[in-house]
Amino acid sequence: MKKIFLTTVLIAAACTVTFGQKVVAKGQTFSALGNYRIQATETPVPLKGAECKAYTISYENTPMEVKVVVSKDRKCKKFVVLSDKLSVQYVCNDVYFGVERLDKSFEKEGLRTTDENLDRSEYFHQKVLGPGQQSDIESTRMIAAYFPFLLNTNTTMVAEK
Repeated sequence: MKKIFLTTVLIAAACTVTFGQKVVAKGQTFSALGNYRIQATETPVPLKGAECKAYTISYENTPMEVKVVVSKDRKCKKFVVLSDKLSVQYVCNDVYFGVERLDKSFEKEGLRTTDENLDRSEYFHQKVLGPGQQSDIESTRMIAAYFPFLLNTNTTMVAEK
């Protein structure tokens, strides 16, 4: 009996380590996409020749996943937000935290912001979301909460319960 119990515990521990990702935050978006869940990725993401820390955001009402890559420059941090619908960057510097279109420097990586799924009025409302100098987790939480409003949400993005 002890062997069976020990074997079961070892298998459960191995499965947890293998399949589990570290959930770093959860919260509400108050949007059609529902609540969010942020997970830290195990491997760094290469971006502009550097290995960058990344997070994955999933929403309860859509299969769409959003990847947030943290790119550090001399003056600020750029949180590059990548999804199959829209790609933008949130900038955190000494003064403010807010959204911007992707820089021209990211075009070499094949990344650019398109107007097709961008809600322009919400884009201008998110130019300044708060003060700068936040932690990576706090910035990613703000991105998870505000990013859904940038999308021109249609019925193919959201599943009904």
